[in-house]
Amino acid sequence: MAAAIVYSDGTTPMAESVFAKSEGSEQSRAVESAARGVLYQILNVIQAGFLACWSTLWITLALLVAVATRKQELALAMARRIWAPPLRWIAQARIDVDLMPDIDWKQPHVFVMNHESMLDIVVAFIVLPVNLRFVAKQVLKYVPFLGWYMWATGMLFVQRGKGGISMGSLQEAGARVRAGANVLVFPEGTRARGSGFLPFKKGAFVLATAAQVPIVPVAIEGSRRCLPPDGFRSRPGRVRVKVGAPIPTAGLGRDDLPELVARTRRALSEMHVAMGGLGAVDPAPLPPNRRRS
Repeated sequence: MAAAIVYSDGTTPMAESVFAKSEGSEQSRAVESAARGVLYQILNVIQAGFLACWSTLWITLALLVAVATRKQELALAMARRIWAPPLRWIAQARIDVDLMPDIDWKQPHVFVMNHESMLDIVVAFIVLPVNLRFVAKQVLKYVPFLGWYMWATGMLFVQRGKGGISMGSLQEAGARVRAGANVLVFPEGTRARGSGFLPFKKGAFVLATAAQVPIVPVAIEGSRRCLPPDGFRSRPGRVRVKVGAPIPTAGLGRDDLPELVARTRRALSEMHVAMGGLGAVDPAPLPPNRRRS
C-alpha cells in the first residue's frame, strides 16, 4: 500500500488540487459576473436611449394627431397600441396575464394598481384593453411639451391645496370619468421598495365615488425585478398581472371611503400574494361597524 502524503498544514495533494480547482472556478465566476455586469450596463444605456427617442417621437406624433383631428381617443390609442409594446420588448419583460373577470369594457372604470416600477405603466397599457388617462397635478399642464400632450389627450388635472388634493377638483375629475374616461391610479402614490404595499391614499376612491363608477383592482408582480425603482437597471424577467372583479361604488359617499379603501386593498393584496408577491403586509381591516356579512 502506498504511503499517504500529508503536508505540514494537514492537507493532501488531492485536497490541494480540489482547493485549486475551487479557487479557479470562483475566479472564473467572478470574471463572468463582472463581464455580465458590464454588458448589462451597455445594454441599459441602449435601452435608456431608445426609451427617450421612442417616447419623444410618439408623444410628438400623438400630440399632432390630437390637435389636428381633435380626437383624444385616437392619440391615447397610439400610446396603448404603438408606444408601449416596443418598450416591453426592449425591456425583455414577459407578461403573463391571468384570466380576466367579466368586465363591461364599454363602461368607464377607475383602475387601481399597486406600484412596483416605472414599467407598470407600459404593462398597464398593454394589458388593459381601454384607453387610459391619469390624474396629474394642475401645475404639470404648463410644462412645455409634456404638459401640452397631457392637455391634448384629456388627462385629469387636479389642484393641490394645503391639505392635499382639492376635493373640488376631484369632484370635477369625477364628472369627467362619469362621462366616459377610464382612469389608472396608483393609490400608493409612489413605487414600493419591496416590503409590501405602501399605505393607500384616498384620492382614487374619492374620484370613483364622485363618478359613481366601479373600481377595478389590478395587481402586478415582478416588474420590480425587471426594472428596480432605485435606478435604470433593466433585467429580463417575468411580470404577472391579475385583474380583479369590479368593486361597485353606486350609492357610496365620503362616509363609505374607509370601507372602500379596505376592500380594494384586501382584493389587491390577495391577488398579489397569489402571484408570489408580498401584498399588503398588514391589510387594512374593515371598520368594525362596516364589516361585510
